[in-house]
Amino acid sequence: MSTWNFRLGLTHETLIASARTAIAAVASMLIARSLKMPEFYWAPISTIVILFSTINPRTLAWQRFAGTAVGAFLGALIASYLPHNWIVYGIGIFVCGMLSSILRLGTAYRFAAIALSIVLLIAHDRSPWIVATHRFIEVSVGIAVALLMTLLWPIRPNTQTPKAGSQKAPLEH
Repeated sequence: MSTWNFRLGLTHETLIASARTAIAAVASMLIARSLKMPEFYWAPISTIVILFSTINPRTLAWQRFAGTAVGAFLGALIASYLPHNWIVYGIGIFVCGMLSSILRLGTAYRFAAIALSIVLLIAHDRSPWIVATHRFIEVSVGIAVALLMTLLWPIRPNTQTPKAGSQKAPLEH
């Protein structure tokens, strides 16, 4: 690799990670669009979140999947039967935390709270149950594509990549 590539931070790993992410994001977007999901952009967002996580992708995928299911369901339930105001919203966020704990979902609470917020706070033309179902499908598509990508194209760190702050250029092959 040339010195200017190194100085710019362009490494083989950067190229591979960027290509892998672009392919996965486009694939999840196209799948969600082909399913005619109204907010198809949640699929590639979910894919990117999982691919760039610092924790195991399977762990994060499970948390995102379970949390989105809880939050979408609870959001649809609240939107269908309770008035829309800040008190009900706050109680919904609180209940997401309690349900996540009772169901032993751990940090999936953050995804439950996000899904609930999207169902409750964004104006939609459809029934809350349809919105919640779409949200769950959109996120699930993104999760599935990310998991498939991690299986088909795993990232293996290059041991010859210099550490941050190092001034030595990597060995050229």
